[in-house]
Amino acid sequence: GIDMATLESAAIHVDHMEESTQIPGFWETVTGFVPANPFKALVDGNILQIIVFAMFMGFAATFLEDEKKEFVLKFFNYLTELFIKVMTAIMYVAPIGVFCLMADATGTFGYTVLAKIGYLIVLYIIVLAVVTYGMIGGTVALFSKCTTYVKFFKAMWKVQVFAFSTASSMATLPLNMQTARTELGVSAETTSFALPLGATINMNGNAAYYAMAATFIAQMYGMDLSMPQYIAIVITSTLGAVGQAGVPGPTLLVVAVLVSAGIPIDALPILFGVDRIFDMLRTAVNITGDAACATIVDQFREEEA
Repeated sequence: GIDMATLESAAIHVDHMEESTQIPGFWETVTGFVPANPFKALVDGNILQIIVFAMFMGFAATFLEDEKKEFVLKFFNYLTELFIKVMTAIMYVAPIGVFCLMADATGTFGYTVLAKIGYLIVLYIIVLAVVTYGMIGGTVALFSKCTTYVKFFKAMWKVQVFAFSTASSMATLPLNMQTARTELGVSAETTSFALPLGATINMNGNAAYYAMAATFIAQMYGMDLSMPQYIAIVITSTLGAVGQAGVPGPTLLVVAVLVSAGIPIDALPILFGVDRIFDMLRTAVNITGDAACATIVDQFREEEA
């Protein structure tokens, strides 16, 4: 029901994306975890490389004398508190930028085009409900001994609301870590490792969004996708969700998924206007998966101890 002629004016905005957005292969993704220059990783905001470098720093700190180790730990704890204050200030300003982005997209395409995406939003909510309460909740019920299905979601509801409102896994991280420790009984060691890592690479909601957006755009163009195209969409969506950290804007990664399946990218800008809605939904699912992994990993840690 979308007039494809309305997309022609936006085509010029996405011409450069195909060349600038590529999903690396498996080994490129693995080797990409290790920073060639840790300071460059910090400046570029490459979270995966920062985490790997932080792990090496942490391992090295364990071999320091107690007095020096205590100084290093206090230093990083104070930095953590400082950056949480900075992140809180940014969250107060972020809604203004989001409003401007959505107003621009709405003014460009109009409500008629954006209303059609309502079908995708409804279906996406259904998919995320299955992922959250079926797959993630079922995994907790089967493999976690420190919490139950009902207790887990009772503890996570306020974290999910916070993630939904901020649309940021990193901004939700402090609350998620506190909830995991105090209400789910996860050890501080597991929480400090599993949740920051999960906030970067464990993005169930993003993977589902990339695949659904690609299929949605393919249907807009009347394309009949083949099985190899579906496989390409699944693989690139999964790798894209894992390697999203260094990419400015999750929707941009849909370009790589579209290119891998041979789907035109001209229609992508119509998703920008409602991306905030998708972002809020998938972030709530992402942080729920992080907490579920932490409860399961902590169980195996206790068994080995």
